[in-house]
Amino acid sequence: MRPPTVVDEDVRQTLRTAASALLERLTELTDELVSRTRGGDMVYCSCVPYDEHWKSTLEGVRLGLTAILQKPSERRDLAFTAAMAQRRGEQGVPLDSLLRMYRLAGQVTWSAIVDHMERERPERLAVLVRAASHVWHAIDRQSMVACDIYSRREQEILGRSQERVNALLDALLDGTADTGIVRAAAAALDLPERGRYAVVTVRFPRLRHHDDVRLPATLGAMRLLWRMRPGHEVAVVALGGATLDELCQQLSLIVSGVAGVSPVVDGLDQLRTAHDLASLAMRTCMDGGPEIARLDERVPAVLMISQPDVTGHLVDGALGRLLALDPADRDTLLTTLETWLACDGSAARAAGRLFCHRNTIINRVRRIEQLTGRSLARPRDIVDLSLALEAVRLLRSER
Repeated sequence: MRPPTVVDEDVRQTLRTAASALLERLTELTDELVSRTRGGDMVYCSCVPYDEHWKSTLEGVRLGLTAILQKPSERRDLAFTAAMAQRRGEQGVPLDSLLRMYRLAGQVTWSAIVDHMERERPERLAVLVRAASHVWHAIDRQSMVACDIYSRREQEILGRSQERVNALLDALLDGTADTGIVRAAAAALDLPERGRYAVVTVRFPRLRHHDDVRLPATLGAMRLLWRMRPGHEVAVVALGGATLDELCQQLSLIVSGVAGVSPVVDGLDQLRTAHDLASLAMRTCMDGGPEIARLDERVPAVLMISQPDVTGHLVDGALGRLLALDPADRDTLLTTLETWLACDGSAARAAGRLFCHRNTIINRVRRIEQLTGRSLARPRDIVDLSLALEAVRLLRSER
């Protein structure tokens, strides 16, 4: 039985003999490998031009055979493999196609080695059997390098693509997108320039970490594109044929905090306005939630938020004296006014909700009228008090 060192030297010498001979057949081997690769993979054909494929294959086969003649530390085929994997990743060649090419390269190379040894050195075939593992190990190393580099490059490309998508979304939401950017955004986001859209802003509970929030890409047939903003999330919603009622119903299943929903707009170029309106709607929510505010159902509250000076004047004029009472008395009268309005002016119904006598409600209403100088029998005065009461609620929720 030969010592392992002698066997290793036999293997190396056999492979070197075959590699030297095959270097003289580079064109033939390249033709075969290119033909087999392109013949069974139309995706590879569509991604890589023939001339480029042939030249890179010629160089790859040459370096692979030369590596057999070199010390392991001198192998230049792995550097070439890494460069080609990066190039193929940029061209969009699927990883499966790339790895298939390396398997074919191993088959073509090994078959050529066996054919040569059968013709020229048949007495070395027994040694050649032991050499098989060395050949396939070299191919495996190339495949592993290609896979690693390809995966890194793919992540790089995907990262850059996502950055571009985010930048385009930001431009649409911030109103900095001109006609060209809107068109580019439509292509990159796979959305029509004209279509039914809404914007949703969501603020999750403060104790819940952002990473724990699962933001869905779809709600029913609606598609959502999310962006993170300081303190809240923003979603551009491609509604398709869905209504705002359907959107809010679906949102109620995932929103544990508060959300604002814009009106429907009919194009990507109107997302800035929709975003602003959704943000205003969200500000009308009570702190914490869960609560979903549609702008079209919160117009008076949104108007007050948008005009803080006018709102302050209204509150002072309508509820100033009432708000100056001690906290317990003030809160009792504010609750009574809110309940009385919610019960459409029915003292009996308000009494039932507040667990007190009907006369108690009537007496409190009279006192409210005295303090405010408004009559709850006059529609215009009811509007003033309703808006002022809503403003007080908003001010408390934003503190």
